Amino acid sequence: MTPSQAAELLRSGQLVAIPTETVYGLAADATQEAAIRQVFALKGRPADHPLIVHLGEADWAAHWGVLPPLFERLAERFWPGPLTMVVPRLARVSPLITGGQDSVALRVPRHPLTLETLRELGQPVVAPSANRFGHTSPTRAAHVNSEFPDLAVLDGGACPVGLESSIVDLTGPQPRLLRPGQLSRAELEEVTGPLASSDQTAPRVPGALDRHYAPRTPTHWDDGDTPSGRWAWLGFTSRGATAEVVMPASAAEYGSRLYAALRELDESGVDVIVVEKPPQEPSWEAVLDRLRRATT
Repeated sequence: MTPSQAAELLRSGQLVAIPTETVYGLAADATQEAAIRQVFALKGRPADHPLIVHLGEADWAAHWGVLPPLFERLAERFWPGPLTMVVPRLARVSPLITGGQDSVALRVPRHPLTLETLRELGQPVVAPSANRFGHTSPTRAAHVNSEFPDLAVLDGGACPVGLESSIVDLTGPQPRLLRPGQLSRAELEEVTGPLASSDQTAPRVPGALDRHYAPRTPTHWDDGDTPSGRWAWLGFTSRGATAEVVMPASAAEYGSRLYAALRELDESGVDVIVVEKPPQEPSWEAVLDRLRRATT
């Protein structure tokens, strides 16, 4: 499939899986409510769980939200790229997209095929991860095909970042980091100043549930004991498990491979997946966040 073909399907109200630098998204034209409803139905996504609007150009954002000066500075520094910004929504934005909230989440993805598709379409898309709600996100076209065999997929290869975008809330007096991503807190704070953390007053955003990104196989932190029976291992050195993936020591490379590794272990037929805890360091914040939500 070409970007032009993907744009035509989206224009006709159909859903298309699109590649981004983070994960594959389940895209629908953000101006078509019937298509947006299909996204919720196919994923099994709760109606109050908001969607991110993916833009083809940064200047499209002015048609969707009220943009504070900090928005412009962040967009100039990090877009296209793995940063989502939450701003007050304009009245024209469907409450289906925002989960009924007065804010909207916006980003410009950094993938040439998806940017070409968006510009051909001439409209933004909503594009949550192209998987069943709460489960491990897809970073390759084959991952999408395994969950939605009948879904059209624009194959852009493996997603280089592999973790969902950082989400920064700009609706209050102090910016807040609502979801960590590849962009480190320190990089963001070079532009924003000190970032507050999420609290009960923050807007609801994707990926903030206590359990999310999870394999279907029970997944636990390593407690030092060797499980009985068939088990899988995700860590930095081999443990002689039934199935295992030895991960890189770099936080960025680990994040890029994480979801593919979890999917591989999930499909290995084991009874439990055991995960070695990564370093408790700032550069590992996004990886630790995803693993914390994936483990029980």
